This record gives sequence, structure tokens and C-alpha cells, in this order.
Amino acid sequence: MKKFFAQTYLWFLLAMLYAPIIIIAVFSFTEAKVLGNWTGFSTKLYTSLFAGGVRHSLLDAIENTFTIALIAAAVSTLLGSIAAIGIHNMHGRKRQAITFLNNIPMLNPDIITGISLFLLFVSIGITQGYATVVLAHIAFCTPYVVLSVMPRLQQMNPNIYEAALDLGATPFQALRKIIIPEIRPGMISGFILAFTLSIDDFAVTIFTIGNQGLETLSTYIYADARKGGLTPELRPLSTIIFATVLLLLIIINIRARRSARKLENKI
Repeated sequence: MKKFFAQTYLWFLLAMLYAPIIIIAVFSFTEAKVLGNWTGFSTKLYTSLFAGGVRHSLLDAIENTFTIALIAAAVSTLLGSIAAIGIHNMHGRKRQAITFLNNIPMLNPDIITGISLFLLFVSIGITQGYATVVLAHIAFCTPYVVLSVMPRLQQMNPNIYEAALDLGATPFQALRKIIIPEIRPGMISGFILAFTLSIDDFAVTIFTIGNQGLETLSTYIYADARKGGLTPELRPLSTIIFATVLLLLIIINIRARRSARKLENKI
């Protein structure tokens, strides 16, 4: 009975999580303007997404969202990896204090982070726009990269790095040929996490986006919802994004399993 109730509870949670996504995907294949009103199978919304009247504004928001996410994820991965290596080489209370400070932004509510960055940019006199959004996303994504890279550093054998130095390698060569290959899985995980967080963010973006007309996908949806309803083309867009993310996760898991099997065969 315990196993039955546990499985029932698990399937109930999965249904609650994925039912809205499935509903959006199903109703993306109909022309109905209102979600829940099925008027027959059609791909008109997909055609309208890339060729209709919403094309320019919505696609501009998508382009801004993904370019900001790519820049923020790349920079935060670089900064977070360097920071993780520095923290790993610390000892005692200094390491504990820096780790504690790194965890604060992740525990801090997004709205507090957004307001803090907004006040910072205003006090410095920086005009809010594309640059401030990128800087803000880098700021809140970097701690997550540090958290992703640290376990890989803790699993690494420190004697390998020291052996490379003893054999004549410079610190940069040892970093490039020893440490980076060891922490690469953590860096990839941190990049994907930072990319996802940047795309998903709204609270920090809305406080740092300014009033120059810049829009991301989250602010576009928010402004569209305030008008009294959501643009129907958002349904196929959500479906495409979900299918892309699902495909990437499947590929990543397949590659991880193959790597694990190869490692087991070698052992």
C-alpha cells in the first residue's frame, strides 16, 4: 500500500506539473484565440508566429532574450569557474566566509536582487538598457556556476596539478590541461543552468531594463497579459521552446550514459 500511494503521489505531482504544458501544446494546433476553445486542427498559429503581425515585436523579444542569456551564461561560466578555483584553494574560515557570501544571492529573493541592482545603476548614473540587463544577469547567474563547479574541484585529485608543475608545466598550462578538463562537466552544467535562469528571469529584468523600448520574452508576456489576454502565438512559441529543451535534455542524458558505460568498460 505504501508503494502504491507513493507512486500515485508521484504521478499526481507529474500530472500537475506537465498538464498545463500539454494543454498549451495541444491548443497550439488550433486557430482559436482563446485557450480551451478547440476549433479544429490547424497550424495557422505556427505560421503566424514567424510571418504574422506579431512577428517583429515577438521575435525581437525572443532574440533579445537568447542573446542576453548566451552572453550572461558565457561570462558567468568564466567568472564562476575562476571564482570556484580560487575558493577551492582557500582554507579555514576564509573559505567558509566566501562560500557563505556566494550562497546569499541564491537565497535572496529575486525582487530584492532586482531592486538592489536598480538602485546601484541609478546611483552610479548608468543608463538602463541592454548593458544593465546583461550585467544584472551575470551578477545573479555567477553564484550558480560556482555551485556547479565546486563539486568537480572537490572530487579532483590535487596531486595531478602538483605533478604537472613538478614536470615543468607553467601554472597556466596546468590550468588549461589539468584543471579545466576535470571541471568541464561542472562548467557545462553551470552554463546550462545560467542560460536557463537568464531566459526564465523576470523580476531582475523588469527593474534593470529601463524605458528605452527593450523587451525580453518575460517582459513581453507580462505586458501582453496586462492588456487583458495573451497573444495566441505564444502557445506555439512555448511548445517549441519546451520541445527544444526536452530534446537537449534527452541528448545530454544519452551522452552521459554512454560516457558512464565507456568508463565502466575501461575499469
